[in-house]
Amino acid sequence: MKTICLKSVLIISILFTSAGPLIAQEDAEGCKDHYLLSRLENFYISACEENYNELQLRTNNDKTETKEGNLFNIYYRYNPDAGVKLKSALQIMKNYEAAITKNGGKMLYKNASTLDADLEATYYLSTKEKEYWIQLTSFAGTDNAVEAYALKVLEIEAMKQEVVASEMYEAIQKDGFITLYINFDTGKSTIKQESQNIIDELYNMLSANPTLKIIVEGHTDNVGSSPSNKTLSEQRALSVKTALVNKGIPAERIEAVGYGQDVPVADNSTEEGRTKNRRVEIKKQ
Repeated sequence: MKTICLKSVLIISILFTSAGPLIAQEDAEGCKDHYLLSRLENFYISACEENYNELQLRTNNDKTETKEGNLFNIYYRYNPDAGVKLKSALQIMKNYEAAITKNGGKMLYKNASTLDADLEATYYLSTKEKEYWIQLTSFAGTDNAVEAYALKVLEIEAMKQEVVASEMYEAIQKDGFITLYINFDTGKSTIKQESQNIIDELYNMLSANPTLKIIVEGHTDNVGSSPSNKTLSEQRALSVKTALVNKGIPAERIEAVGYGQDVPVADNSTEEGRTKNRRVEIKKQ
C-alpha cells in the first residue's frame, strides 16, 4: 500500500471494550489501516491493495451506483490466538456506523438481515477535501460469528468552487443568477469557515456595484420533511444576508428567501444529485 501524507485529515477513532489480552498477529507486509478508520479489536490485516479503480456500491433503496476514485481494499481476519469470543455482524456494523455518523457521515444501505454473519453495508462521508464511499462486508464463520471482513474505502476529491467577484457580476448580468455551493454545518444555518471566501467575493461584488440589489435563495435536498427543509433553507439564506450586512452592505439591497426542496436541479435519488440541490442561488432583483 502506498504511503499517503496529508497535512489535514479527519481521523475517526473506533473504541472497543477490551475483552482480554491480545496476542499480536502480524499484518500482511506493507499493509496498514486506512487513515480514516481503525480496525476492530482482535483482527489483523491479511491482505490489502490500493489503486485507482471503480467500485460498485449499493445505496438508497438497494440501488447500485458505480463510483471512481482512489480505492483502498483492506481485508481483516480474526486472530485465533486472542482467546476471546468472535463478534457478530451486527456488532461490527454498529461499531463502524457509530464512528462514521459521529463525524458527519451516514449509512446509505445495509442488507436485509444483520442476524447472519454475511453482511454488507454502505456509508458516505464528506469533508472539505474529499468524499468517502465506504463498503463494509463481513463473512460468516462458525456459529454465525464473523471470522473475516473487508473494508473498501473509495476517495473522491471534493467539488471545489472558486469564485471571483467580477466573474459573478458578469454571470448575473448575463444570466440573471449564479449558483453557489456554500457549506453549512449539517442541519444548521451556520456558514462553515471554508466558504468564507465565497462570502468575501459576494461582498466585493456588491461593494464594486453599489446599485446592484440581489435575492439570496436557499435550496435543500429532499432528506427530511418538506416543512423543515423550507425553514432550513430560509435560515441559510438569511445567514448569507446577515454575513453580508455585517460586512457593511445595506440590508435593503438584499432579500433572503428559502424554497426548501421544491426547486431541485438534479436527481435527489443519488448523493451527487442531492449535493447539487443543496445550494444557494443569487439572483438580480
